[in-house]
This record gives sequence, structure tokens and C-alpha cells, in this order.
Amino acid sequence: MNEGISYHKDDVKIVLFEGVHPRARQVFEDHGYRNVERLKTALTGDALIDKIRDARMIGIRSRTQITADVLQQAARLTAIGCFCIGTNQVDLDAASEKGAPVFNAPHSNTRSVAELVIGEVIMLYRGVFTKSMAAHHKQWRKTAKDSHEVRGKTIGIVGYGHIGSQVSILAEAMGMRVIYFDIHPKLPLGNAKAVASLQDLLAEADVTTLHVPEDESTRNMMDRERLAQMKPGAYLINASRGSVVDIETMAAMLKTGALRGAAIDVFPREPKSNEDPFESALIGLDNVIMTPHIGGSTLEAQEDIGAAVAAKLAQYTANGATVGAVNFPEASLPRYRGAHRILHIHRNVPGVLKEINRSIAAEDINVLGQYLATDTRIGYVILDIAKDVSHRLLDRIKGIEGTIRARVLY
Repeated sequence: MNEGISYHKDDVKIVLFEGVHPRARQVFEDHGYRNVERLKTALTGDALIDKIRDARMIGIRSRTQITADVLQQAARLTAIGCFCIGTNQVDLDAASEKGAPVFNAPHSNTRSVAELVIGEVIMLYRGVFTKSMAAHHKQWRKTAKDSHEVRGKTIGIVGYGHIGSQVSILAEAMGMRVIYFDIHPKLPLGNAKAVASLQDLLAEADVTTLHVPEDESTRNMMDRERLAQMKPGAYLINASRGSVVDIETMAAMLKTGALRGAAIDVFPREPKSNEDPFESALIGLDNVIMTPHIGGSTLEAQEDIGAAVAAKLAQYTANGATVGAVNFPEASLPRYRGAHRILHIHRNVPGVLKEINRSIAAEDINVLGQYLATDTRIGYVILDIAKDVSHRLLDRIKGIEGTIRARVLY
């Protein structure tokens, strides 16, 4: 045993896929975990199942698909880390049913995305992309025609969350006028102004930038009707989700000049690897800047993500804390020295806590700390007790109806 944990940390197998930043491995090692395997690529099918079959924790990015079938084969898996913003690549319901919390890093690449957006605003207004491509083809286009400063222009931010508000600060520092629309009331930063509707924003903004999540309300949000509502000659930037914009309709409007230009970092269909071909209706349009989903892909962001997600996984394994889990009730309880901690994960049905306490009373065990958190599907109990846990007690708790997983943490 080490540090009072009920298992040897050297026996805890951790597998990191898709080139997760080395900082993640360092964080795990700082917490005493040595059995950390780091792969540069994603795996699929049997190769993925074989690799994680005996893993306690896994770390993935956006390409590794953790389906219900994959989870069923990973008998020892206790937690999943998504070293990115999104968690669509994980079957969250199946992970919950397995008793495995899923952690991500929703804000670690905020600055990276915001900086790319501001850079694209400047490049679009100066025609940098077309002039650069011309120079590569030995053409010299030294002209001020269709080239403008961003100062004094109006930027419309759709989604005023962590990234949108960062864009707001940077844009205002550049001398731009900032307006924004969000479905939830948000406190404006600086001189930014909220508008009443998306339609109002589109009609007023010289450049519109999208920073919304992927869900039913945003899917194909910028369709033919919305694109037609944009100010004539405006620019559109999408660094949020590929499903948000009707690319084919936008391409047609870019060809006619109804839209002056665009910068797109995310696409409805993206290659699964760097070796696969990329196809889009935007290919060949010189008024469009296309980037391969790199909004958050800076070394600084990847290092921050590696540290943040690894720390959440290590914290969960050390004391059961689920703060920041996307599919689990958030629970945290300070560590009691000399106590034994039990984690009990169950379906959120009436009477489970009563049965846990009944089992504890039957074994005449003193409780030092107890915390219950629930969501619509899952109940999670952290329990600290003052004397050794008998096998009978653990068996009692595991046998409670609705139990998904119960184990002694330390």
C-alpha cells in the first residue's frame, strides 16, 4: 500500500491516446502513478479494446470513440479524461451506468481560440489570405483596395461565454465596437452591448463570430434564412462547431458576394486523421480562410489541458472528488486522517442512502463524514468511517438494489 490507498499506485494502469500533452503524464507521476502509457494516435475496434481492457483510467482527445460496447469490455475502468473541450466522443450515459465519471477541460483553450478569431478578423479585412496566395504564385498585389482597418468596425459575438467574452475584450482593445447575443443574460465586459435577438445582431454586425455549443438548438443555426439576415458584405467566422453553419448555402452566398468573406475552423465532416482527404464546398474560394480545427491547438493550450484533466483524474482517484465531471453529480469531501473512505455509485432511486446507513448501523460503525450528491440518473455517496471496513459491510453495500459500483478507496 502507499499513502493509505487501498491499492498500489504502480498497479493503476493509465492509457493516454492521441498525443495528449506530456504534462499530463508528469501530473500523474507527481501524484505517484508510474504505469502511464502515452500513445501518439487514436485506436479503434479490437485494438482500442485490447489496450484499455485492464486500464483504470484513460485519456482521449476528439478522435477516440468510447462507445457503450467499448466500455463493456473495460472491466476495471473507473474514470475517463477528455483532454479537450467536447465530450461527444464518449457515450456519457453508458459511462454513467458503468460508474465512470468523465472529465474534460472546457476553458483551458479559451485564449487560444479567441486569439485565432481576432487574427482572422484582421486577415479578412486586410485581404491577407488572397494577397499571400498571389505572392506564392509570383503575383505582386500591392494595393489598398478592399483593405480596411478593424478599428471602428462592429463585431457581433454569438454566444458570450468564456471564449466569446475573451473575443470581446480583445476586439475592443483593437478599437472595434462589440455587440453580442446570448440566450442567457450575461454581464457585458468593457463597452460591449447586448442585443435583443440574433436577427438584430446579424443585421448590425460587420463581422459575426460564432461561439455556441453543439446541441439541437444550434444545429444548422446559420441556415439560409439566418445567413440572408446578415448585413450585406459582412464576414462570418465559425470556430465553434461544424454543425452550426449550412456550409453549402454559405458557399453560394460567398460566390455571389452577398457575404464578403469567411473564416472557418470547424466543419460538418472532418477527416478522421491527417492522412485522410478533406472535402468541402468552400474549397477554391479565395475569400475564405479555412483551418483544420486548430482553434484550441496551441502548445500553451494543450499543456494547460493536459495538466487540468490529469489533475481532475488524479483527484478523483485520490479522494473521490467529482468536481468538473460532465456525467456525474459533483461531490467532494475533505480527507479525514485515520478514516476509511467508501465510494458508492448508484442509480438515483429512493431509499438507497437509507439502506447504506442501515448497513452501517448493523455493523456498528461510526461515521465521520458523509456526502450525497445526485443528478437525474446517478446518486453518488462519499462515506468516511472510523474503523476498518469488514467484508460483510462492503458486501452489504454492494448488494443494495440500484448499486452500480461500490469500493473502498482507502
